[in-house]
Amino acid sequence: MVAHINPQKSVHQPFSAHFRRFMRWLTSPHVLLTLIMLALMIYLIIIPLFRMVITTLTFQEKDIVTYPDAVVGSFTLYHWIRMLTSKISQIILYTPLQHSLVVSAGATIIAAVFGCLMAWFVIRTDMPGRKIINVLAIIPYMMPSWTISMAWTVLFKNRTIGGAPGILEFLLGKGPPDWFAYGPVPIMISSGLHYYTFFFLFVSAALMSIDSNLEEAGEIMGANRWRILRKITFPLVLPALMSGFIMTFSRVMGTFGGPNILGVPVRYYTLSTMIRADMKLGNNADGFVLALMLIAIAIITVFINQKAMGTKKSFETIGGRGLVIKQVQLRSWRIFLTTLVITTEIIIAVIPASLLLWNTFMKTSGDYSLSNLSLIHWIGKSDPLIDDGLPGIFRNPAIYRGAWNSIKLAFSTAFFSALLGVILGYAIVKGRGTRLSKIIEQLAFIPYVIPGIAFGAVYISMFAKPVGPIPALYGTFALLIVVSVAKNLPFSSRTGVTAMMQVGKELEEAAMVAGANAWLRFTRILFPLTRSGFVSGFLLTFITTMRELSLIILLVTPATQVLASMTMRYTENGSEQKADAVIILLIVLILGGNWLISRFRKGSLEKGLGI
Repeated sequence: MVAHINPQKSVHQPFSAHFRRFMRWLTSPHVLLTLIMLALMIYLIIIPLFRMVITTLTFQEKDIVTYPDAVVGSFTLYHWIRMLTSKISQIILYTPLQHSLVVSAGATIIAAVFGCLMAWFVIRTDMPGRKIINVLAIIPYMMPSWTISMAWTVLFKNRTIGGAPGILEFLLGKGPPDWFAYGPVPIMISSGLHYYTFFFLFVSAALMSIDSNLEEAGEIMGANRWRILRKITFPLVLPALMSGFIMTFSRVMGTFGGPNILGVPVRYYTLSTMIRADMKLGNNADGFVLALMLIAIAIITVFINQKAMGTKKSFETIGGRGLVIKQVQLRSWRIFLTTLVITTEIIIAVIPASLLLWNTFMKTSGDYSLSNLSLIHWIGKSDPLIDDGLPGIFRNPAIYRGAWNSIKLAFSTAFFSALLGVILGYAIVKGRGTRLSKIIEQLAFIPYVIPGIAFGAVYISMFAKPVGPIPALYGTFALLIVVSVAKNLPFSSRTGVTAMMQVGKELEEAAMVAGANAWLRFTRILFPLTRSGFVSGFLLTFITTMRELSLIILLVTPATQVLASMTMRYTENGSEQKADAVIILLIVLILGGNWLISRFRKGSLEKGLGI
C-alpha cells in the first residue's frame, strides 16, 4: 500500500514551522526590547551623524553668496576643499587642530604625572591620611572643567590682555608674562589638574591588584629597581594608563570652557572654540567639518589604544595564594611627603573655588583691597556703572531660571538615562552572544568616542528641521534632554549591564513558570534587584549633566540657559565677578548631588567611572 503524499502540505509545513519559530523569537521580551533600542539608537546616533556628513557635502543657503548659481541641497565638495586646501585653511583648520593636539597632549602628560604619583603614594607606601587624599582627588572631577581656568584668570591675568590686574599683579605691582596668563600653557595646566582624577582612580585600582611577590621575584633574579619598574610594574598598569590617556586626551580635545576663557582672548583657537565661532557666524557646514575632524581623531585614538593593548602579553596578577601588597616605608620622609601630597591636592581642589569666591566680593575688578569688599554681585541692586546694570545673582530672575533649568535638565537626563540603562542592560545580557546584542552594545559605545562639542553639533544637523512627525527641536529644552541622554548612553548601558549580570536567569524563568508576564517580571523581580544600579547611574548622570558645558554650548538659547552656559555668557560679556558667583552656586548644587551619592550608595561615583 502506497501512502498518499500531499505535495502542497509538505512544502508549506516547513515554511509555517520556520515562521512560527521566527514569531516566537521576535515576540520574546528581550528581542522586542533589543529591536526598540536598536531603532532608538539609530535615530539618536546614526541618523544625526549621517545628516552631519550630508550637510558638509551639499550647498547651504549661505553658500549662495559665493556660488550664486548653486542649488541648495545639491552635492558639492566646496566645504571640504575650503577647509582642507583653501588659502584660509591654515587659519580655520590646521592651526586650531595643532593647538588642540598640543594642549591635549600637554594636559594628558600633566594629569598622568600627578595622578600616577598620587596613586603610588596612596597604594604602595605607608602614607597616612588616605581617606582624605582619596576625597580630595575626586573633588576636581565633580567641579566644572573650567573652574581652574576661571581661578587662573583671577590669580594670573594682567592688564595687557585682561584689562584689569589679577591678584598677583595687584600684590606685586607686576603681572606675569602674557604666555603665562593666557594661551596654551595655562590651558594645559588647568586641564591637566582637572582631569588627573582619571589617572589617579585607574592607576590606584591597577596597583591594588598587583601582587608584590612578582616584584620581589624580580629582585631575587637580580633585577634592579628600574628594570623591575620597566619589565614588571609598568606592563601591569599599562591598561590603566591607557584608559587614563583615552579619557583625558579625548575630554581635553573636546572641551570648550578652558580654551574659551584662556585661549580666545589671545586668539589661541582650538577646534572646539573654532566650531563655536563657525556656528555663531552661521557657517554650520564648516563647523561640521571641524566636528568630524574631532570625531575622527577620537576614533583614531581609541583604535591605537586597542591595537597597542592587543599586542601586549597578558599577565595574571591575582593567584590562589592570595594578594600581597608590599608597601614602601617612607620613614623620615613620611610626614613631609604626606603634607606635600595633601597640600597639593588642596591647592588643586579647594584653592580655585576659594579664589572665585573671594573675587565675587570685589565690587570692581582688579582691586583686591578691603575697601573694595561688597555683596553687590550677590544681592546688589542694578547699578548702570557696574556690569552693564546687571543686578546681583540672587536678585536676577534669569539666575533662578538657569538654576531651575540646570536641575530640571540634570534630573530628566538622569532619570531617562538610568531607565534606558536598565533596559539596555536587560536586552544586552539576555541576548549575550547574539549578533543583535553585539550590535546594540557597540552602538551604545559610539557617543563615548565623540567629543562633547562635536556631539552637540551633530544634533544641530539633526533637529534644525522637522524629521518626519517630529518637529524641529532646535531652541527647545527637549533637545537639551535628548542630546544629554544620548551622550550618556555608554555609561548608562554599562551600569545596566553590570546590574543585570548579577541577576540569575532562573529567577525570571521561575516567574515565567508561575505565569507572570514580561511587565510583571520586570517590575516585580528585575527592576527591584537592579535598583541599586539604577540609583548609581541616576546620581552619577545627575552630577555629570549639572556641570556639562561643551555638549550644550551650541544648543542653548536665551530661553534654555543653564548655569553652566550662563557662566560663559557672563565671562564673555566682561562680568567676571558674576560669572564666578554663578559657578560657586553651581558647585554648591553639584556638591549637594555628591552628598546624595554618599547617602544613597557609598562609592557610586567610583563605580560609575568604572573603578
